[in-house]
Amino acid sequence: MSSIEPTIDPSDESPDSIDESTLVTVELVTPPVVDAELVPAWRRALASVGRWGLLLVLALMTFGFLCSGLSPDPSAIFDEDAVHSTEVAQGDDAPSVGIDLDTITMDQVAGESVEPVSLRSSQQESSSQAKSPQSSSRKADAEPALIAKKLEEQWRAQLNSRGLDAAPMADWMTVCRRLSLALVGTGLSLEEIRSLQRLPESERVETHRERLLNSDRFHHYWAERTARYLVGADEGPFIFYRGRRFRTWLTEQYAKNTRYDELVRMLITAEGVWTDRPEVNFHTVTFDSGDNDPDPIRLAARTTRAFLGVRIDCLQCHDDFLGNVSLGDASWIMSCGADDETVDSVEEAKNTSWLLREGTQEDFHSLAAFFTAATSEGVQGLKDKRADYEYQYLYEDETVPVEPNVPFLRDLLPPRPENQRDKAEEDDATEGDTHADSGKLIEEPGDEPESGELPKYLSDRERLAYWLTHRENKPAARAAVTRVWTLLFGQPPAIETDHGFQVGEVDNLPLDSPPSPMIETLTEAFIVSDFNVRKLIRCITDSPAFRVSSRADFDVTEQHELAMAVFPVTHLRSEQVAGAAIQSGRIKTINRDSSFLVQLQQFGSLNDFLKRYGDLGEDEFTQQPVTITQRLVMLNGKLINETASPNPILNASSHIEMFARNDEEVVRTLYLTVLNREPSEPELKHFTTRLTAESRNQSDPPTSRKQEITDLTWALLNSSEFAWNH
Repeated sequence: MSSIEPTIDPSDESPDSIDESTLVTVELVTPPVVDAELVPAWRRALASVGRWGLLLVLALMTFGFLCSGLSPDPSAIFDEDAVHSTEVAQGDDAPSVGIDLDTITMDQVAGESVEPVSLRSSQQESSSQAKSPQSSSRKADAEPALIAKKLEEQWRAQLNSRGLDAAPMADWMTVCRRLSLALVGTGLSLEEIRSLQRLPESERVETHRERLLNSDRFHHYWAERTARYLVGADEGPFIFYRGRRFRTWLTEQYAKNTRYDELVRMLITAEGVWTDRPEVNFHTVTFDSGDNDPDPIRLAARTTRAFLGVRIDCLQCHDDFLGNVSLGDASWIMSCGADDETVDSVEEAKNTSWLLREGTQEDFHSLAAFFTAATSEGVQGLKDKRADYEYQYLYEDETVPVEPNVPFLRDLLPPRPENQRDKAEEDDATEGDTHADSGKLIEEPGDEPESGELPKYLSDRERLAYWLTHRENKPAARAAVTRVWTLLFGQPPAIETDHGFQVGEVDNLPLDSPPSPMIETLTEAFIVSDFNVRKLIRCITDSPAFRVSSRADFDVTEQHELAMAVFPVTHLRSEQVAGAAIQSGRIKTINRDSSFLVQLQQFGSLNDFLKRYGDLGEDEFTQQPVTITQRLVMLNGKLINETASPNPILNASSHIEMFARNDEEVVRTLYLTVLNREPSEPELKHFTTRLTAESRNQSDPPTSRKQEITDLTWALLNSSEFAWNH
């Protein structure tokens, strides 16, 4: 190739142009020459081996990272020696980091600002109850063994009164599956099953339950379920509501085993900014319908359903003309947990104070008036002021002021001081102001409560919180017990009538329908245990109603299921189906200690499945038939196909194929992983035969062993047994 000579115009004497032309000419005339011989062949080969070796090491590290889960605390699953009652009860019996009210005198409360913790009416009454002669007997009744015995007697008496036979008790693996589905929303992992099999059979159920109660999975799962009935499943206002922050706060409360009455109090009396104080989101979720202020109508409806288990929404517009809403002080409320003498006096008394009445508009709007005390102050968030509520009732010509009040048990509500001023104004008042409008709760010497039971000042929302968490407010405690029962069984407890048992509702517990003896016993035990949710879970799961089998040698009718003669067979909720399917694809337990990639895949698969399968939101306990769309998602959906398909890095089916010693062990392990039970003899014989080379070669076309294992996994995931709690 001939070189290119530079061409320079003599008329252009610019130095810059000459240099630039010369530079371009040099680049064109002297092209770069690469001599391959300068790099020896052995060095190129060594570099290639190094690159491929590094890639192989990274691949092996990734495989180990995904399969092992990098669990830093394997003792949480495999350390059988550490599983004792002392370790298990650590979360329940740990000393509280809050203020102990038993050590606070009323003089101290009067001399300084009232802390929110002072509204624990249950603890305030503990000292007076300890002095009563019935204190020792009530504490004795709260012992788990005595409660379990009493529940068993009531369960058998209930069946005998209806002439119903009871099924035998279920095996330990079935009960453990029920616990996993109820407490963490998934089935058992193969890792958990193998760990429990090392223990004596009598200790397996209790050990598994305590591991779940102290795991992060339980805290997160129950926080999500609790948030659904507290704030709903919608996104809420974009700026003023942080649903994820609220759920995280609930998770922290379950991890600390916060008392239920304390949790309710924090929600009702929440103040501050919704990002800094997550409990404020209970109020701000209603901002979209309250003109950037909490909507008292929605909050009143939510409070009655969530904390009282009563529906009085219809009273917003008109009185109860059809007798659907009964309010007042029912006799069962007065006699719940009382001794025989009190019960007899209740039965004999027929005065009007214990008679039920029809609900009115005033009942609903008086409750809504409490929430007008919560007002939005811009960047300062939610502040507490004096309730100021007006409403125009039906057939009235103008609005009238509505005083805050409760629909029943009004004797438990602390009195509202007359001429009470805003809390902010009281803080600025002088210490020497002793007039009637100084914010004192006691205005006459004769009105002084016994033993200084109430603090000096209670705002309107604090009065409501005090009433909701009072020990004698049995309907509120019954509503909490019903919620926990529904989460554990998948359906609300049945209502016993003269014509048999009827299906109950979790948020519609009429006051004119007394609870069953079992629910009444659990309610009293819940109150005596200082509203401890974990102890309530233990009482319910120790009862024969939870341990009984769903199979029986007699014809099972709807009355058998409603009376708990057999365990009720209920369809798994959408998040339980997804959680069980995702866990079935892994050998190890998927928890917060699993690798980031495994958790990320679980999060994506769960959201995608719920979007296609459907989610009922707040109405998740409404039993509905399986739809065609849901069956198609299970048959052809991405999650089921990915779980069953061969994947030597992630999927349990591939791991079982590689490491199982024979075909029989493959079938047994797959049944344990997916259905959490051993296969029956006919099932074991049939599928073991399908995996033999002779049987696979007879297929048209012949199939591989890997394909047969994939088909078996897919069939188990699509079985009716997998999608039902039994």
